[in-house]
Amino acid sequence: MVFITNQSVSAEIKRQQKLATDIATYQQQISTGNKLDKPSDDPSSWIQISVVARQQSLNDAYTTNLKYAQSRAQQASSSLDDIKNLMQTVNEQLVQATAQGAGTPGALAIAQTLQNVRDSVASIMAQKDYQGTPTFDSGTSNKVPIGVGLSYEAVGTKEDLETVTTDATTTPPTTKSIYDILDAAITAVQNGDSTGITKSITDTKTALDHVIVQQSQQGVRENRLDNEVSRLSTQNLNLSERKMNLADTDLTEAVTKVQAKLVTLQAAQAVFSKINQQSLFDLLK
Repeated sequence: MVFITNQSVSAEIKRQQKLATDIATYQQQISTGNKLDKPSDDPSSWIQISVVARQQSLNDAYTTNLKYAQSRAQQASSSLDDIKNLMQTVNEQLVQATAQGAGTPGALAIAQTLQNVRDSVASIMAQKDYQGTPTFDSGTSNKVPIGVGLSYEAVGTKEDLETVTTDATTTPPTTKSIYDILDAAITAVQNGDSTGITKSITDTKTALDHVIVQQSQQGVRENRLDNEVSRLSTQNLNLSERKMNLADTDLTEAVTKVQAKLVTLQAAQAVFSKINQQSLFDLLK
């Protein structure tokens, strides 16, 4: 015998309402592409998405820092290349000066060229970027934060570039500023001092080697920054993929579930409607 009570009717209505709600939810996921609409939809996934979003935000800040650091590094590299070329010119001019007498037009022209080089080097060292930051740091290199507990320097210091070790055998090593070396060369050429010119040729070659070493160190900084950009880019791709898996709707799965629940709901509605239309006599037969 079949018994139909208010409780069973109520339970069936609630079950069908739940099916209709589930169908509406899946349809919304399909139309919006978002699996989650509110935290209660899936608390665990919602928390993971929040963590991923926070890390993405941090990575955006680190990426901004890296791009600025790369800009500074590239400017420093370009400046070092200019200084290297200028010091090569100095060396070439000093070699020519050995054949010039004091006060001759040739000597005066070389001295003027050397003075122009000195002014250019000083100008390059004083350059600033679009934010007003000097091309080279002063005193110590400023480290740029590019990750949790991770920071790198983008450029070297002005003092490291300007200070040349002219004799490493002494204690302490003998050092001169690049400007002192250039001033001594200018004076030697102006005075026709052959001994001074010879010494300047040696010192300027040492200064040129020093600049080349600084270039190499700057190249290491640039490569390190480039590697960090690649690392962050890969990490961001992984985070985006993880967030997509957590938040984006799997269309194939959602459509399959909608179709299954529609079939179930339609069948339940048909049966429920037929039962409700039966009379007590029909049920007793």
